[in-house]
Amino acid sequence: MGERREPAVSEGDYRRAMGRLATGVVAATTLSGRHDVAMTVNSVTSVSLDPLLLLISAQQEGRWHEAVMEAGVWGVSVLPATARGTAEWLSMPGRPLHGQLDRVAHHRGATGVALLDGALATVECRTRQVHAAGDHSLIVGDVVSVSAGPDAAPALVHFRGTYTALG
Repeated sequence: MGERREPAVSEGDYRRAMGRLATGVVAATTLSGRHDVAMTVNSVTSVSLDPLLLLISAQQEGRWHEAVMEAGVWGVSVLPATARGTAEWLSMPGRPLHGQLDRVAHHRGATGVALLDGALATVECRTRQVHAAGDHSLIVGDVVSVSAGPDAAPALVHFRGTYTALG
């Protein structure tokens, strides 16, 4: 009997398949020295209730990854459907490193990271573990603060490569 070989899967096919899964959109923030570093993320998962743990997936070659490895603290702001422009801005490659949040209303959380005003919810974390996973890292954080806003606004979701509203 010969060795069984799995069929090759292209990155494009995989990306299209995963694009069929609607995911929530958050702005992830951390610090690089005294500067805010932010990015749009749709890979966020609640891991545990005891202890409270949150997971975020970040590309290892990205500026956010480098900054969070140094800072050890990070926040997520769950974006409402009205924040599509913010999500697009924070996902734009090559945007300036400094002043990323100059055009986005925000406040400081308990850890000092920026949290976006108008977010449906915010969570701040202190990094507990980092797991290499291909070209990304799975960053698990202890939840140190959480806030949930009013339920009135629909959430922003990512589906088939674009931002849309949930609800």
